[in-house]
Amino acid sequence: MADPQGFLKHRDRALPARRPVPVRIKDWREVYEEQSEGELRDQASRCMDCGIPFCHSACPLGNLIPEWNTFTWNGRWPEAIERLHATNNFPEFTGRLCPAPCETACVLGINQPAVTIKQVEVSIVEKAFDLGRVEPIIPERLSGRTVAVIGSGPAGLAAAQQLTRAGHTVAVFERADKAGGLLRYGIPEFKMEKSVLDRRLAQMRAEGTRFRTGVEIGVDITAEDLRRRYDAVVIATGATVPRDLPVPGRDLEGIHQAMTYLPQGNRVAVGQEVEGQILATGKDVVVIGGGDTGADCIGTAHRQGARSVTSLEIMPMPGEQRSEAHPWPTYPMLYRVASAHEEGGDRVYSVGTKEFVGEDGHVTGLRLNEVAFENGRPVEVEGSERVIPAQLVLLAMGFVGPEGGGLVEQLGLEVDDRTSLVRDENFMTRMPGVFVAGDAGRGQSLIVWAIAEGRSAARGVDAWLSGTSTLPRPIAPSDRALMV
Repeated sequence: MADPQGFLKHRDRALPARRPVPVRIKDWREVYEEQSEGELRDQASRCMDCGIPFCHSACPLGNLIPEWNTFTWNGRWPEAIERLHATNNFPEFTGRLCPAPCETACVLGINQPAVTIKQVEVSIVEKAFDLGRVEPIIPERLSGRTVAVIGSGPAGLAAAQQLTRAGHTVAVFERADKAGGLLRYGIPEFKMEKSVLDRRLAQMRAEGTRFRTGVEIGVDITAEDLRRRYDAVVIATGATVPRDLPVPGRDLEGIHQAMTYLPQGNRVAVGQEVEGQILATGKDVVVIGGGDTGADCIGTAHRQGARSVTSLEIMPMPGEQRSEAHPWPTYPMLYRVASAHEEGGDRVYSVGTKEFVGEDGHVTGLRLNEVAFENGRPVEVEGSERVIPAQLVLLAMGFVGPEGGGLVEQLGLEVDDRTSLVRDENFMTRMPGVFVAGDAGRGQSLIVWAIAEGRSAARGVDAWLSGTSTLPRPIAPSDRALMV
């Protein structure tokens, strides 16, 4: 444990300051300023001797949080990064992007502000990079077996790194021009600069993982060819089919899925050119969906100079404290303010979109109505209809599952009632040697679950190829998060 009296000495939760809004919306750099080492160590010392660290159970990776908090408090950075990397391939990703269910399960959080677990995590790995402690881990010998990983998001990358370190020859296929999946083109630069991704990919290349970008499996290479060339295949393509909003006027110009809009902004932010880019400049922007993707759209629209930004959510506005429906240590529905929300705009709850209205084929507004919930279903409130202006509408309502056809069809893979790919307890499909990891099998989830799936599927692959495996398996396909 850390300082046995740390949570008494330092009762307040302290996070690094965000850069001033007028400054940060003029660039694409990450929003947080650096936290002093002294303040960070004070925060790590707040980790208490709670007996049963519920933060472990809330994290699907089983991160050894009390251990690396103790090492951080003592300034023992080599030991801290060793404990951090023991369970997590990419703490620099989760430390920036995970909503931290570990913190909502923190025992201290029952009656005090929770330990700043996520900030300690990212600070440890950044310190490790600064000290040159993140080095390639080269396998002692090669197995002579080959593995193809399809998809280079967090699940695919985790599976690939684990299998490479186990001695297999691994090639990662990505249909985009650069590796990273949604880490590359879905996450805005102001949340995670792509240099953070690139340095980890450099480590993986040095370890022996090979990346084949600009290649779509099922189109450029058939599933039959892939299976003939590789001893095992890991499908980690994600759940990329977006949820749509089929209401009158949906065919008007100016209505786009978030994952059409965000990748374009990400490319331009790193200096690439995008012909016909969707821009928010000078427009009234409406974002439908109140989750992280919606917040990413809000932050991007602000940086592009939107005239106004409105976020719509069909659910009621959550409270600032846990409700009885979300007791500790489950992940509660709370009113949260992301950095993008600080930057301006309106957040409107309990509303539904009845129609997109427009002129000359282009959207000009949304016809809304307020909703109330009866028996868990939204019901229109009579007389509440109104129209709000919009020249750009962004749909950020989540994803319904992986893409069909192509690879899935060629392999004859089964899907469940949520259209996710079916796999057994070893993450293998009914097609021998074909495994599924991440959102393609779990459905839309968190980055920490994707990494846990990648690590667990890697063990299944390694055992299938080698007869046994010493790789860790943090979760099973049937595990479910303490999330609503």
